[in-house]
Amino acid sequence: MPDLFDGVDSELLTLDDYNVAFDQDFWSIEEGDFWKLERQQHFREPGDDSWQAFAEGNWNEALRLLEARRDDLTHYYRKIATHGFANYRVRVVEQPVIPYLQWELHLLRARERAGALIRVVGLDKIAELESDGSLPEFATLGLTVLYQPVYDEHGVLCAGRRFRDRDLVDRCRTLTRALYEEGEPLASFFDREVALLPSPTP
Repeated sequence: MPDLFDGVDSELLTLDDYNVAFDQDFWSIEEGDFWKLERQQHFREPGDDSWQAFAEGNWNEALRLLEARRDDLTHYYRKIATHGFANYRVRVVEQPVIPYLQWELHLLRARERAGALIRVVGLDKIAELESDGSLPEFATLGLTVLYQPVYDEHGVLCAGRRFRDRDLVDRCRTLTRALYEEGEPLASFFDREVALLPSPTP
């Protein structure tokens, strides 16, 4: 499919400004919910203690640190619910599951148990959409704003773009919702494809 963002004006934000603006817009959602599409298969997350343990080869510690977040995640998704919107996420997963994604899927399972609404799609669900290149990563916050994260060559988040084009937001929300409806609930995918995998080697 053509580049979703081609020709649409955006604002490039530094990482600090991106984090502040995203947080403000997130908690200002009044209708339209939160929809996120994750396509890229590998990232680096040096600010995350569990990811750091995984990257250092300490898988058991990485899982322990994820489990330690349970109360914080539960509080976070309860706060979202009290604000009156839902948190939806679509995660594209290629096979075989690579080590980074194995770690992330454990994180997403913890999020789901706390209240996030997450589904998984394979490459078969997006093949027709990627004839001209991979789908982008993005999140729509309500009906009027979209954020696209920007990563450096190592897969580390370094900046972000903010779009306020209503037609673009509508298109991206529609796309993400359609993929969500076709996707498999994370819980069943996780139990079948992830839970019994051996400890990954980063």
